[in-house]
Amino acid sequence: MTPEPPYRFDQTHMAADVVAAFDSLEPGAESGQSVSVAGRVMLHRHQGKLDFAELRDSSGAVQLFAGTGWTGAFDGFTALSLGDWVGATGEVVRTRRGELSVKVADWVLLAESRRGFGDKWKGVTDVDTRYRQREVDLWANEDSRRTLLARSRLVSETRRFLEERRFIEVETPTFHPVVGGADARPFVTHHNSLDVDLYLRIEEEIYLKRLVVGGVERVFEIGRVFRNEGLSPRHNPEFTMLELYQAYADYTDMMAISEELVAHLAQELTGGTVVEYAGRPVDLTPPWRRAPMAELIEESIGRPADLSCDLEDLRRVASDHEVPFEARWGPGKLMLEIYEKTTETNLWDPVFVCDYPQEVSPLARVHRSRPGYVERFEGVVVGRELCNAFSELTDPDDQRTRFEAQVQEKLAAGNSDARVDEDYLRALENGLPPTGGLGMGIDRLVMLLTGAQSIRDVIAFPTLRPEAGRP
Repeated sequence: MTPEPPYRFDQTHMAADVVAAFDSLEPGAESGQSVSVAGRVMLHRHQGKLDFAELRDSSGAVQLFAGTGWTGAFDGFTALSLGDWVGATGEVVRTRRGELSVKVADWVLLAESRRGFGDKWKGVTDVDTRYRQREVDLWANEDSRRTLLARSRLVSETRRFLEERRFIEVETPTFHPVVGGADARPFVTHHNSLDVDLYLRIEEEIYLKRLVVGGVERVFEIGRVFRNEGLSPRHNPEFTMLELYQAYADYTDMMAISEELVAHLAQELTGGTVVEYAGRPVDLTPPWRRAPMAELIEESIGRPADLSCDLEDLRRVASDHEVPFEARWGPGKLMLEIYEKTTETNLWDPVFVCDYPQEVSPLARVHRSRPGYVERFEGVVVGRELCNAFSELTDPDDQRTRFEAQVQEKLAAGNSDARVDEDYLRALENGLPPTGGLGMGIDRLVMLLTGAQSIRDVIAFPTLRPEAGRP
């Protein structure tokens, strides 16, 4: 019968601490210092009266060196399985073959692994297992651990970057009484005590701008948002967004902070501002190109497709390029669809795609020199949107008109949840100063800087289809 594991273990050193502290130890030498380490057994080999195991913790790995002449319960040690958690105490030595080791005097089984940990050299290679059992993937695959640590560091560095620029971090509600301004299908839940339906937020924007109205002139939030839509290598129903708002700024200021932040994170995580993605270099060094959407479309398809074209011309362009459309769409919506289907995926190097049609931008301020357009951009890198930003709409009357038009559009599309956000309009009536706003996808940013090809690789527990035979 396996003895009950202890309630705690006195760990004196992480594996990386042992390696760092005793790196100068010569082959065959003994340190005279005892340490206690803990972690999983990830490699294991038995050689007669000797036994060797790689002990891995979150910092790295160190060898456990056991022998019949000095290790208590030696036979039990040799019976350890890959994945077992153990604590071991002993002197730090370097074997004659040069392997820094803990010469195990005493050890204890901390937890038994009753499931396999994959091939000891290749790790867990089955993709479904990796995503469904991330706890196994993280131990078996070094790349998965590196990605998780890179994500943690990226979020930490983002906070530091913004706080150094006097931004204040806040938390806003996850449950919203009205579906936000973004064009996405929400998740709906019901609050029993209040007997009202609530929506998991599809953005953080509305409450953050209400804080700007309240005098918080630089504010940001890094939080989960939820969109009741499909799965793809770039989409997960719940994902992490950075949203920030800065009073007295416009979308050109948001361009500057976007490219500076991304370049800073690239430098911190990779050591430079030129990274490799899918085997191709990507130069993230500021300044990034700034180009109107209309200009980029014409570069891509060789003909104009913008608001200067009449509606029938735009429909012909869409048909010629196999872009599906609906009869109720106006020229702005058609222009956006043509851009997304013909142009966006071909934009490899960083570019700020500027000046979106007003029709598809209900929260952005009208362009100061281009009628029909708004001061909005999306930052696109390696063919996908990385961030979205506006000169924020501050006029409550204009905002009401846009909200009402958006509600009608959503109702026509079958979204019965659409209604005007009266609380936000009331907040605008108290006065929102000129404000620049930015939303940036943390998951896609991690993908870019780690080379991950799927969003599932950068989310610890991605949403998956139900497993066959399981509820």
